[in-house]
Amino acid sequence: MVSLNQLVIVCLTYVAGLFFVAFMAERAALRGRGGWLLHSPLVYTLSLSIYCTAWTFYGAVGYAARSGLEYVTIYLGPSLVMFGWWWVLRRLVRIGRSQRVTSVADLISSRYGKSNLLAIIVTVMAVVGVTPYIALQLQSVVLSLSIFAAPEAIPGAEVGAGINAGRAALWVALGLALFTVLFGTRNLNVNERHHGVVIAVAVEAVVKLVALLAVGIFVVWGVAGGLTETMTRIDASEIGAFRVQGSRWAALTALSGAALLCLPRMFQVMVVENDDERYLQIASWAFPLYMLLMSLFVVPIAVVGLDLLPEGSNPDLFVLSLPLSQGQNGLAMLSFLGGFSSATSMVIVATLALSTMVSNHIVMPIWLALRRDGATQSGDVRNVVILARRLSILLIIGLGFLYYRSSGGSGALAAIGTISFGGVAQFLPAMLGGIFWRGATRMGALCGLSLGFALWLFTMLLPSFGMDTVLSQAVYETGLMGLGWLRPQALFGIEGLDPTVHAVVWSLSLNAIIFVVVSLFTFPDPVERLQGAQFVNVFDHSSPARGWTASVAGSEDLMIMAQRILGAREAQAFFAGEARRQGFADGLPQPTPRFVQALERELAGAVGAATAHAMVAQIVGGTSVSVQDLLAVADESAQMLEYSSQLEAKSRELSQTAAQLREANEKLTQLSLQKDGFLSQISHELRTPMTSIRSFSEILRDAKGIKAADKTRYASIIHDETIRLTRLLDDLLDLSVLQNGQVTLNVQSAPLSRVLDQAITTALAGRNGALAICRDPLTEALPLTTDLDRLGQVFINLVANAAKYCRAAEPELSIKVQESDGPLVIDFVDNGAGIAEDAQAVIFEKFFRVHGVEGEGAGLGLAICHEIMTRLGGGIRYLPQGAGTGFRIWLPAEREAGV
Repeated sequence: MVSLNQLVIVCLTYVAGLFFVAFMAERAALRGRGGWLLHSPLVYTLSLSIYCTAWTFYGAVGYAARSGLEYVTIYLGPSLVMFGWWWVLRRLVRIGRSQRVTSVADLISSRYGKSNLLAIIVTVMAVVGVTPYIALQLQSVVLSLSIFAAPEAIPGAEVGAGINAGRAALWVALGLALFTVLFGTRNLNVNERHHGVVIAVAVEAVVKLVALLAVGIFVVWGVAGGLTETMTRIDASEIGAFRVQGSRWAALTALSGAALLCLPRMFQVMVVENDDERYLQIASWAFPLYMLLMSLFVVPIAVVGLDLLPEGSNPDLFVLSLPLSQGQNGLAMLSFLGGFSSATSMVIVATLALSTMVSNHIVMPIWLALRRDGATQSGDVRNVVILARRLSILLIIGLGFLYYRSSGGSGALAAIGTISFGGVAQFLPAMLGGIFWRGATRMGALCGLSLGFALWLFTMLLPSFGMDTVLSQAVYETGLMGLGWLRPQALFGIEGLDPTVHAVVWSLSLNAIIFVVVSLFTFPDPVERLQGAQFVNVFDHSSPARGWTASVAGSEDLMIMAQRILGAREAQAFFAGEARRQGFADGLPQPTPRFVQALERELAGAVGAATAHAMVAQIVGGTSVSVQDLLAVADESAQMLEYSSQLEAKSRELSQTAAQLREANEKLTQLSLQKDGFLSQISHELRTPMTSIRSFSEILRDAKGIKAADKTRYASIIHDETIRLTRLLDDLLDLSVLQNGQVTLNVQSAPLSRVLDQAITTALAGRNGALAICRDPLTEALPLTTDLDRLGQVFINLVANAAKYCRAAEPELSIKVQESDGPLVIDFVDNGAGIAEDAQAVIFEKFFRVHGVEGEGAGLGLAICHEIMTRLGGGIRYLPQGAGTGFRIWLPAEREAGV
């Protein structure tokens, strides 16, 4: 017989082993070792096994003993979802990686305009919905301990006869909280895999599978007498009768399938911890196979347990009772560890996921709003985030313990699990609607989630405490407030339905209907529309939506905020990389919309999308309306303030949109005028040479007695006008080919100095040295590997433009070459008058010529330069400065053109 003290020692040894495994995995990850294991599809698949909690290890046998083959629904729903991974799971994983999603609340709130209000509602729903499930795990551990502590280890003895159930549950809860705090909050960035936790969960997956298979093999061949005898027992048992109540099977299958997608712990391991989308392809068959093995011996254990154990024995504990009844203490110990693994792995990952949600979507937004200087205040916020997550872990496990104590810890495990499944399933309409339907709106999601959650509370959670505990008997009989159609198990007067079917049908169906109807009658805001397009079309656009249209902040403020969240080293590395991408070797990057969006995406991995959006908005756009909304909604008495804040936000948004439209309209008007001028110029440029060619050719054809000198002069005019016409047509053809992507690059190698020499000679031919060129030969001794002819064409155009349009008394063009670890940068700056500020934005348009500037050409040169540099993998831009006209061109660091 195994004593309780021995059991405690084995448990502590087992937990210590998990600590060691998790610790070594963390060290290997930090040192960049163990990649074949840490990034393995096998480990990913095993981590999904946290779906198989104490409900499936212990409760599935009890479920089978009470309800026959209905227990199959526990495994059927998730298997169907995994088989269809191509349509839903692959999309979720892609969205998770591209949007830096940290939790199911982050996914839903990010989809609907990064709404803090929606995030906090989903978080509260998740905590309340998972609380019964955590209580279930505590109950399973206490029940299993009670078997070993029962007097003389007699199967069927009174539960808890040898232990204090409440004290045991408290110690188990504290132990699980300690493990989760130590290994679940080491990384601030939730998008970084928790290698220690994941490896520990994978080890526990193997332990519980081996334990259940070992008990099953013992029961079939060691107790029942073999497979044939076992099948005979099953045929003679009521469990073997295949009775299907269609409504319950459908409801339970739908619940279990929804749970795979919506349970915070499943979303954590399936989406957040996913390193490679291709893992799903293996998991789509490996995980159902794992679940098949877990369910393989459920019916034999249930049938043999009903036959051999005393009447009244708890069927949830047959996995332990049968080995003990046969004197197999070692097998019973292994079975206990399997159930212990099932419970602990669930609690660890579930509290890890929920603490991230509470920290990111409740604690951090409120903390940010209470700080006077908000995101612009200096200091390190990382400790605040980690402390919030650790306290959240303690709070969540504490709620599970309180539910266990208040519910009496006497319910069947399967019934408690069904309650949690029903709660988290309320996320399903908003989740699936958000990733497949662009018309889904934030208001529709809010209304659907709120109604579904309220119905779940009224029809499933509150009745689980028992009659006259939370709901009085009168509510069951006459309805809430005496309204007969508001009875928990007979809503709208419809009676006779199974309580579970009744709750699932009403909560999910009304949730989905309200979600769709409200979405059809409401209109999403701009950010929501952008996010909707990104989510629905994620396979076409896997980068984040461009949510920022302007930046009024300096890079210094953004750097301060990033250092507070990411840490100084990580933030500086990120900013340095962005500066190099923008073409700056030193200093901070420009706060462009693209850079601000990239920074927000990086911060989202640490504090969630909604909070990151609010923090960036405080700097880029002033006070964060989203955080004000969050606090206003958290207090129902401040709803008027919330409405006022929303109106103010809408007003600012409309003002910004109007300003952007005016700017775009001005640019379009300018381009339209340039186009008209271009067409007029082209008509003139074509007509003039054609007229000359026609006139002088007619003279040569019709006139008689023309002198030889005149014939030569007329032929020369025709020749010159033909060259002029050909040059214009070549420019138009060049631009068309470049813009259509039909150009074929001729990659060659040569020093930069040679390309510049040839370009300057060609551009200044016949100009009698009117333009002085300043160069530094030492900086030009660089090798180039690109299309030298196309690059030379750009150089010729820039030098020729300086020669034609620089009106200084002593025209001078300075050519400076800059090279660092980043791209090769070449500046062409003359000492002329420069280009007017209002014209700088359109100088690279093909319809543009600077007004009031004399010279040849139709305004195609800079447009051609822009297209060439784009094809060479670099770029060109105007350099605004005090005096002179300057252009900067750059080539990629490797200076190799792509085809």
